[in-house]
Amino acid sequence: MAATEGNGVAVRLADVAREAGVSPATASRVLNGSSRKPAEEIADRVRVAAQRLGYFPNAQAQALARNTAGLVGLIVHDIADPYFSSIARGVQQGLGENGVQLLLNSTGRDPQRELAAVRAFMSHRTDAILLAGSRSQQEDHELMEALRRYQDNGGRVAMIGQPLPAAGGVQLDNAGAAAALADELLKLGHRRFAVLAGDQSLATARDRVEGFVGKLRDAGVEPVAVREGAFTRDGGYHTAGDLVRDGLLEAGRQTCVFCANDVMALGTMTAVRERGLRLPDDVAVAGFDDIPTLGDMFPSVTTVRIPLEEIGRMAGEMVMEDGDARRLVVSGHPVLRESTRPVGA
Repeated sequence: MAATEGNGVAVRLADVAREAGVSPATASRVLNGSSRKPAEEIADRVRVAAQRLGYFPNAQAQALARNTAGLVGLIVHDIADPYFSSIARGVQQGLGENGVQLLLNSTGRDPQRELAAVRAFMSHRTDAILLAGSRSQQEDHELMEALRRYQDNGGRVAMIGQPLPAAGGVQLDNAGAAAALADELLKLGHRRFAVLAGDQSLATARDRVEGFVGKLRDAGVEPVAVREGAFTRDGGYHTAGDLVRDGLLEAGRQTCVFCANDVMALGTMTAVRERGLRLPDDVAVAGFDDIPTLGDMFPSVTTVRIPLEEIGRMAGEMVMEDGDARRLVVSGHPVLRESTRPVGA
């Protein structure tokens, strides 16, 4: 966008060229980042003239000159969720200090809003698109077709958290990490479990529950309940309330509740407290992800630590590279805290 002079007339590239005593083509090569670079003395004159006149280069012209928009799009489910804000911070770090700007879109888990976000990033000619978060087990053919067209035109695509057939990215070993958590809780002496499974149409929630329950069953322990609900804080709150209502969580009979993510665990803790039960004496709680500040809760919350910023950084670095995106698998590890202290302690 051109700047405006004090008399209200927009400053044009031609004005900068005239001020610097060069041709408009030379001024464009300096200000729009062409690979054909004039002598440094000439480039300095152009930059000084642009600064003196208050001229700002046109982003579209820069993109044409450099054959790159210098933009990367990131699509998340909910930017208010610390899980996604941590990933976004990591992606920003992964893009580095080379002037690439991050565009962010939050979809609220609506597939149509996700498709619209992809198409919007395509129309802005972003150099890459990253999609973070769990996906439905049923393939979205419209989305896959849009991403395929984007890749055919030179765009790069990477997933964060869950793979897609046509894209690389950073994948989480959800089942393995959940199984490791179950093993640690069994070692603490817990034998009575309830599982808040979240939305089992989401592959991430399904894999975490399968890993956790599978490890319990290997040890001969059957959960007293596996309940589905929203994969959110409110989902945890309402589902835990239902367990109390049904008599599955009660005073004097400790039950360990595994929640498929941390925000569900926080909702569970609130519901338990509101109904007069004690944490962790009556109800022990474990989550998954280790979102920021989780260790500062009271009691501090047992979880699986996923390096959220790190996987965001890895994905950001990945899409900055040319060629086919790789597929990396990252695992988490259990972090035991006061919300699941040893039975009898």
